[in-house]
Parts: sequence; structure tokens; C-alpha cells
Amino acid sequence: MGLRFAAEADSAALLGIYGQYLDTPVTFEYVLPTEAEFAARIRDIGGTYPYLVWEDGRILGYAYAHRRAERPAYQWNAELSVYLDRDCLGRGLGSRLYGALEELLGLQGIRTVCGCVTVPNERSERLHEAQGFRRCGVWKDAGYKCGAWHDVAWFEKEIAPHGREPAPLRPIGAIPPERAAEILRRYGAQ
Repeated sequence: MGLRFAAEADSAALLGIYGQYLDTPVTFEYVLPTEAEFAARIRDIGGTYPYLVWEDGRILGYAYAHRRAERPAYQWNAELSVYLDRDCLGRGLGSRLYGALEELLGLQGIRTVCGCVTVPNERSERLHEAQGFRRCGVWKDAGYKCGAWHDVAWFEKEIAPHGREPAPLRPIGAIPPERAAEILRRYGAQ
């Protein structure tokens, strides 16, 4: 039981979880990606940012960080996403996944993390608030899905001081493996 980095071979299991939300406004995608497309996402995101899975005999959830915006000046920010098997909601897995992500991102040089939540979504809103995020705005009618327009709320959290002259973002692979493993063990054992 616990946390580990995702692998491309996890794409089918992660799609099984992601697919549980496809017919809801939780995700704004309309069509479930193929396994190959999802494997490419894991590879592309996981080359720079942490992409984590929680497993206990099978994968029960996953979370990842990705670049918030493309311009170089945004490199010290990351957007977080988490998806849990619906049978595993309310067990604290989202908090543990987010905690590990935040600690790993801090080692990479990320200063601020954010989350985008289609509202209302009480579970996700509570997760962000419990993790210390503050709601910083709402985009009205940001997306159309399931026959209706939906607002999205943005949450943000500073995870490290901003300071002057920050070092460039370090890719996740530049974090010493023993340090990353210790973080995964600690959050996986809580």
C-alpha cells in the first residue's frame, strides 16, 4: 500500500478512474483519451513534474502537477490535479497525494501551487481548503458540459518563499532518488 511515481504502463488503470468522471463536469474533456494518449500524458508530464499513484493491491487514485502557463516567468508555479476511484473517496488519499506533490514540488523550486475546481464540488473544495489553499477567484460560465455552463473556482497556496533571483525549475528527475523515495514512503504510511 502506498505512493509511487506513475509509469506509462499505468495508463489503463488511471483511465479506469478518470473515466468515472467523464460524464460529469469534474473534467471538461468530452472524450476519454486512448491508453496511448494517456500514456503519453504520463510520460510528458512525468518528465518534469511529479505524477503519483496510490495503490493498495490496485491503483485507487492518482495526482500530478503540471505547468500553469507556458511563458518562462511562470515556471515557479504549478497546477495540481487529483482523481480518486469513487469507491475510495473520504479516506484521506487526496490529502496524502497532495501533500507528497507539494513537498516534491518544493524541492523542484516551485513557489506557488494552484487548483482549478468546477463548482460546486464540495469534496474538492474541502480538500483544497483543508490543504491550506485559499480561494482566489471564480471564472463564471467557464465551460459547457452535461447540458449546462459551469463556473470554475481557482485555489492557490504558497509552498515556498518567493525571494529574489530564483533558481530555474529543477525537473523531478533531478531530485535525489532517496529523498523522493522518503517523501513517498512518509505520505504513503500516514
